[in-house]
Amino acid sequence: MSTLKTIGSSGQISLGKEYAGSQVIVDKTGPGVWIIKVGRFVPDNEAWLHESETQQKLDKAIAWAEKTSPKETDLNELKKGLDSES
Repeated sequence: MSTLKTIGSSGQISLGKEYAGSQVIVDKTGPGVWIIKVGRFVPDNEAWLHESETQQKLDKAIAWAEKTSPKETDLNELKKGLDSES
């Protein structure tokens, strides 16, 4: 489906309110030819979270957290353990 849009004097076009707040990638494939795709884009410093090995570790940690009840930490015991490692 093609839609005719006019580029405003500031160089902007509106894609419609349904896309408000969405991220898009604009590919310039030639002079005056653009392909606009809506999607979710991951910043470089967060890409490691989407790697397979990291996802597996996160899934394992979440599964453990879901089945393991929280309990209060005995800070004196923790300190003893840390002191014995030194």
